[in-house]
Amino acid sequence: MNFRVGHGYDVHRLVSGRKLILGGVEIPFGKGLAGHSDADVLVHAIMDSLLGAAALGDIGVFFPDSDDRYKGADSIKLLEHVCMLIRRNRYEISNIDATVIAQAPKLRPYINQMRVKISQAMELDVSRVNIKATTEERLGFTGHLEGIAAHCVALIDTDQP
Repeated sequence: MNFRVGHGYDVHRLVSGRKLILGGVEIPFGKGLAGHSDADVLVHAIMDSLLGAAALGDIGVFFPDSDDRYKGADSIKLLEHVCMLIRRNRYEISNIDATVIAQAPKLRPYINQMRVKISQAMELDVSRVNIKATTEERLGFTGHLEGIAAHCVALIDTDQP
């Protein structure tokens, strides 16, 4: 066994006129996240943590924001592609642990939906996908409702050296 750990981080601004998508789930809120794709910060952090664990770079390498093919892209579909790359490189995904940092909206009612959606995209049992949400107590850009951030740690395993 050869365990490898990766960390991912993403942040996007909150803006009017966009849907708020987190963990592949549309959440009712007066603002959404600005970005080239659907701007799902949670899924982006997950992808970066997986790619980092496998030393494959980051999502900008595979899905650059300069490429119109990814304009408005569903990040869950991009996650499916990343998981395929991970497996193609002979790694097995053990688990992920992610945290979304947002002052609002309250995310607790959506966490289980996010876990299911993400675990399905990753072809993992839902017990291997953990998602938490926290605020920054009205401090910083997330606390002032300027944006949402997410961190993720992934553990992958392989028999290769």
